[in-house]
Amino acid sequence: MTRETRTLPALAAGPVEMPFAIMSWSEDFARDTTWNEHSHPFHELLWNERGASTARVGSRVWAVTPTLGLWMPAGTLHSGSAAAGTRCRAGFFGFGATSSISGTPVAVEIDPLLRLLLERLADPGLPAESRTVTEAMVLDVLRPFSHELLVHMPMSGLLRPIADAVRADPGDQRTLADWASRLGVSARTVTRAFNAETGTSFARWVAAVRAQHAVALLGRGWQIEAVAEEVGYRSASAFGVAFRRATGLTPGAFRAH
Repeated sequence: MTRETRTLPALAAGPVEMPFAIMSWSEDFARDTTWNEHSHPFHELLWNERGASTARVGSRVWAVTPTLGLWMPAGTLHSGSAAAGTRCRAGFFGFGATSSISGTPVAVEIDPLLRLLLERLADPGLPAESRTVTEAMVLDVLRPFSHELLVHMPMSGLLRPIADAVRADPGDQRTLADWASRLGVSARTVTRAFNAETGTSFARWVAAVRAQHAVALLGRGWQIEAVAEEVGYRSASAFGVAFRRATGLTPGAFRAH
């Protein structure tokens, strides 16, 4: 299956003519698809009806799922990807829209109420008065979420070989000491570099990469036991504990969504 690459422009934040305060967009992807680095004049709320996608801002990579959305402020340069079989959804918010969400990218829980409101706004025949009320409710319930599938990508020459290898194969079992020996430095040097560049430890960083990969595989319909093995856990129960710590959901609950 070939991968599709889409190119979009980088546009500055600012007012733009929109028929509604919150516009809806959706698309089913038959092929793996990537987007170049781009930006929009309006704010975006990215989420998926099914499957998994990613959004990247600089060195930060978020996973977007049916329960975990991402607020992308207007004018923010970002790139992205969606796996084949994903149904992506988004709400485009006029530049003047106000909510409690910050001016930086942040995870948003797509709970049943917010999902219902967003789906209602996707109805082109929604009466104007009902649309106004629904848009106000969406802005009122938007809240940052404590769980986010975020990976800070290290960019230094020291850590890039580690990052590239683990991203390519999240089941890689090499320890921090193994990597230090391979790179000819001390384990303490690698530890300090990971903390400085990613804000977390090597073990937690690997767990986050594995969680993002697991989300994509579960979205493709993989069985939980197969996903656990693919991303490097010795048992489905150990995988379940790690996945819930990262996402707030068990693998089974995520598949159900």
